[in-house]
Amino acid sequence: MTPPEITASLSAADPSVRLRAALAAGSAADPDLLDALVERCGDEPDFFVRDMLSWALTRLPAATVLPRLDVELGSPRPRARAQALHTLSKIADPATADRVSPALLRDPDDEVARTAWRTAVVLVAAGGRAALAAELGRQLGRGDRAVRLSLSRALADLGEAADGVLDRAAADPDPVVATHARATLLLRADPDAGFDDAVQQARRLVALGPGHEVAPC
Repeated sequence: MTPPEITASLSAADPSVRLRAALAAGSAADPDLLDALVERCGDEPDFFVRDMLSWALTRLPAATVLPRLDVELGSPRPRARAQALHTLSKIADPATADRVSPALLRDPDDEVARTAWRTAVVLVAAGGRAALAAELGRQLGRGDRAVRLSLSRALADLGEAADGVLDRAAADPDPVVATHARATLLLRADPDAGFDDAVQQARRLVALGPGHEVAPC
């Protein structure tokens, strides 16, 4: 496919056509396709196509891609922000960690926030893990099951850097926050445990009150 054909196909009604176009764009690695790929990221409804678009962007020079992602990170469109974050995670350059700003970590759109949490954990340097854990800990208790699971995974992936944050949150007077923190500690202690089981156990511990801490990892 030529670059004009790829650009046209990225907007086709059939998602399989868009997927093939994104694959062709990645294979071509043509910098002239940068704008078309970035613009499509903000509009694409299909998860698999979006993932292929991000892969195609990683095939281009990061020096040209990152400034365009910076624009998308400030977009009023949640999907554009989320996909820019996802692409940052695929580029996986620790030097870009500061691009995952506190505002994005606290984004009011749950999908943007979840993507920001995952991306931040991928990019953060060892020296920044404690600060990231503190930032994420402020959102314990947020959202529905999917949101809480994403936050628990992010905090668990930060390892020991998150332990103090979780220990303090486990004693929070808000039972929703305390339950979420204790469930995350349980997942840290037993990564194979199911999230729903951890939440149920955490609720029992919160109901029992102080003195029923989660065993350390």
